[in-house]
Amino acid sequence: MPAHPQPLDALLPGFPWDKLEPYKKTATAHPEGIVDLSVGTPVDPVPGFVQDALSAAADSPGYPTVWGTPELRDAIVAWAERRLGARGLSHRHVLPVVGSKEFVAWAPLQLGIGPGDRVAYPRLAYPTYEVGARLARAEHVVYDDPTTLDPEGLRVLWLNSPSNPTGRVLGKDELTRIVAWAREHGVLVLSDECYLELGWEADPVSVLHPDVCGGSHEGIVAVHSLSKRSNLAGYRAAFVVGDPDVLGPLLQVRKHGGMMTAAPVQAATAAALADDKHVEEQRERYAARRTALRTALLDHGFRIEHSEASLYLWATRGESCWDTVAHLASLGILVAPGDFYGEAGERFVRVGLTASDERIASAVARLSA
Repeated sequence: MPAHPQPLDALLPGFPWDKLEPYKKTATAHPEGIVDLSVGTPVDPVPGFVQDALSAAADSPGYPTVWGTPELRDAIVAWAERRLGARGLSHRHVLPVVGSKEFVAWAPLQLGIGPGDRVAYPRLAYPTYEVGARLARAEHVVYDDPTTLDPEGLRVLWLNSPSNPTGRVLGKDELTRIVAWAREHGVLVLSDECYLELGWEADPVSVLHPDVCGGSHEGIVAVHSLSKRSNLAGYRAAFVVGDPDVLGPLLQVRKHGGMMTAAPVQAATAAALADDKHVEEQRERYAARRTALRTALLDHGFRIEHSEASLYLWATRGESCWDTVAHLASLGILVAPGDFYGEAGERFVRVGLTASDERIASAVARLSA
């Protein structure tokens, strides 16, 4: 009898958020309701002009292109030059994707990574880097300093700055050193920079900045999303920018796979990328929430590490993350346990800033009682 192929779901770890359900029930039972700070999903309105752009493109009966409209590619190039400091970009350097999580999960497979190859990502990291390696049936390895890795068989190196979950930012010198090491060993750098426009106590830098990459895009691809900076998580609006020798083959694979961003979303993305004002307004909302939550957590006996950027506070009371989750759930506050992001997070929790002003104020009041 022929052997059946191993189903994909058997390759994957358990979905971590299922473990939070009992604590969510506890938090929901609080007399003043739950304050859910466990998932970084935006709650503020989609900017009106972005909604208008989406509506104006609603009559789109034909198939969209995987590469995106010329207008969208122009908008990505202009934004990357303006906001990232990238130079020498053309349409060949950009590729829209259907949300950044989709790209993170499927990029290794689409890049031809497979058994015998290795994919590396930070010791504390978004779980989907591991998922992507597993889907490709490749080996996954974690690092503290990627330049200490054995480069043999290492095909993809994920960077994540600002980090999810810690908010840590890699400095320009550190990024430059890592990119040089990766190029020396022929390792592709995929840099997840989705929180780059949300720096608080640091000014995050892209791997595409000439001071980091030396003006060459060889061997580097940066991943960006409009989910957080423009409240477009529901639109699945994201894109990658970098080495055309990497993106060209990826485009062909994605054409065959029908991985197309919806035409109205392409129009909305172009509109959002052309405007910086709404990003600053959203930053101000998050900054106020961050200040309020950070102060309340510190006064409640927490210590906060890193968190100089992104939409999270990486906090600890020096105990098991699950004890902290239970304590906060008793106050009606739901947070993510640090071990969702690796064993190194077992004494931390990730506290999101993505809740309404009213819910943040309620959490602050409970922590201060």
